[in-house]
Amino acid sequence: MSPAGTYHHGDLRAACLRAARELLEEDGSAGLSLRAVARRAGVSATAPYRHYADRDALVSAVAAEGYRELAGHLSEAHPAPSTPDELAAVAVAYVRFALDHPALFRAMFAEPCDPAGEERVAATAAISAYVRGIVRAAFPGVDAEALSTTIWALVHGLAFLHLDGKLDSSTPEVVAAQVTTAVHALFKASPAIAAAATPATD
Repeated sequence: MSPAGTYHHGDLRAACLRAARELLEEDGSAGLSLRAVARRAGVSATAPYRHYADRDALVSAVAAEGYRELAGHLSEAHPAPSTPDELAAVAVAYVRFALDHPALFRAMFAEPCDPAGEERVAATAAISAYVRGIVRAAFPGVDAEALSTTIWALVHGLAFLHLDGKLDSSTPEVVAAQVTTAVHALFKASPAIAAAATPATD
């Protein structure tokens, strides 16, 4: 541990976030507090308050990191999905992120946080814009706002059902199959969406 007071201004924030992530993974949200973060980071009990007014502000910063990492995973799965299979690949990446980082995912979506935190607001807006952009590109003529909410709700629900043990998450293959089947079922159930997702033929 570094002795208290040895962090430079720019390093303290990173040290606190790193400590918070470690505590989340080890003990879940119950073990996360500014005092615990200070102990883990090796700084004084008051040092984290230089960057975080309270626990909610700290959780918001952790969540913002998670949103950025999630956006990267989704983009890696497919940068511009336009077919049901490509959208299913992005959905699988979303659920896999939740299963690979359960404590972080719960902090992102199930923990109280600072709703006005600029970093968190910007990160969540980026995720929302990513989903809306997919819908606009893949489904012209469909209400992008409504459909993006529907798709996000479906995939997010699948993530928590897997996290909470309501769906089988025994292997990555099982998870991928369940998520892919659910995404395809949405398209099959809605003729308008299915028509929009079908490439035009000459």
